[in-house]
Amino acid sequence: MAVVVVAAAVVLFVGNRDDGEPDAAPIAPTTVPVIAVKIDNVAAARPQTGLGAAAVVYVEPVEGGLTRLVAIYAGKPPALAGPVRSARRTDIDLLAQWGTPVLAYSGAAPQLLPALRSANLVDASPAEAANAYQRDPDRPAPHNLYVRPNELPGGAKAPAQPPLQFGAAPAGGRPAASKEVAFTAARYTFTWSTGPRRWLVSLDGTPLTSTGSGRVTAATVVVQRVGLSTGEPIEDAHGNVSPVAVTVGTGAAEVLRDGKDFTCTWTRPDPASPTRFHTADGADLRLADGPVWVLLVPE
Repeated sequence: MAVVVVAAAVVLFVGNRDDGEPDAAPIAPTTVPVIAVKIDNVAAARPQTGLGAAAVVYVEPVEGGLTRLVAIYAGKPPALAGPVRSARRTDIDLLAQWGTPVLAYSGAAPQLLPALRSANLVDASPAEAANAYQRDPDRPAPHNLYVRPNELPGGAKAPAQPPLQFGAAPAGGRPAASKEVAFTAARYTFTWSTGPRRWLVSLDGTPLTSTGSGRVTAATVVVQRVGLSTGEPIEDAHGNVSPVAVTVGTGAAEVLRDGKDFTCTWTRPDPASPTRFHTADGADLRLADGPVWVLLVPE
């Protein structure tokens, strides 16, 4: 049985994870270099720091039916982000569409480390960039490791094509006041707020907040149905198999934007290609300008 381990790191200890500054305003990522941070989201990890600054947040299925987040920062990142947790096999293909991103994570299963080192990304774990990390002694480990994105190594390269397309909404769509998306052990709710024209994010029945910026919102929510690969079973310390979300190929999806729910399909022919969404008649379904949440929901 394989056991998930966390890489050892030299970190700085501080008394407060929140520097008192609001999160940087997210920008719509086009073809710019990005930083990706693996962020914990179990109850002990909340409230997180830096989520309000993310241009895109991916929700990945992990062991035991739980989920973990991948926050994508384009432009000016927040001063602090976290709690930072370990990488998964899903991250490699998912992030390939972002060119050569910097990836901040706190370890991985031993079987996965060679693939991470050979992937088209800048390894920015504590083992490679110890001085960019700090721990909050007021939180229990492992939910207390934070990263200062501005101090991560450079070397990120922009993708050849925009990973996501933004623009006007197509005709149609169903009015939607809210949408619940359930994983086995995590339940997300997105509630449309007409004032800011944003979806308010809740997790397990509680509003999701980010220190420094408050309630987490999204301009667009994508529910992307994905298959799970079991070709390389990696287990955690409790014997739970780590699922691998298949983000290359095609499948069903829903896009929530402008208070409406659009049924669509997603396509991505290979890891280097961007993910595209299409209506039933084949037209591009573009996303609303602003923060995007993409939930990789097992079929």
